[in-house]
Amino acid sequence: MRRAILPLLAFSLGLVGISAAAFIALKPESAPIGAPSVGGPFTLVDQDGRTVTEKDFAGATHLVFFGFTHCPDVCPTTLQQISDVLAALGPKGKAMKVAFVTVDPERDDPASLKTYLSSFDPRITGLTGTPEQITAVEKAYRAYARKVPDKNGEYVMEHTALVYVMDAKNHFLGALDISRPPEQTAAELAKRI
Repeated sequence: MRRAILPLLAFSLGLVGISAAAFIALKPESAPIGAPSVGGPFTLVDQDGRTVTEKDFAGATHLVFFGFTHCPDVCPTTLQQISDVLAALGPKGKAMKVAFVTVDPERDDPASLKTYLSSFDPRITGLTGTPEQITAVEKAYRAYARKVPDKNGEYVMEHTALVYVMDAKNHFLGALDISRPPEQTAAELAKRI
């Protein structure tokens, strides 16, 4: 299964400037010198209007996913898969948190994030901010996002659809494979908690 996912990851990571080796590394200290860092400090606002930083996610393994509330399929599907994995973790995942960072701050204010996320696991925190703040977080996580006009005069967002696994110290551990049944993904994630 890993061999099948590596070409896809290599292609996806090539788009956002991350080497595949960085995603395979399970521990930051095992990454080669000069390997790109993923993650970093941020200050955003959550779905309840509270200021949130990366420190609010420290202390336990956590997930980061970039998306937007007007996403027709990838985002709601991924958020449901994450919710299913969290449920499959059971008590072991009690401290697990998930940051859902919008790539569409123009439309995704705290109220729209709160409504959107009410359908998913309550451990998923929606984060928004100014366009400049969101761009900074995308850059720190080496995520890609681009506004694409649609035929109705509106727009959608192309974006990185990886689920980042971060450790308790906000160090990048790898990308979570959520294409498997939730119990299998949960078992793999449990090894990193």
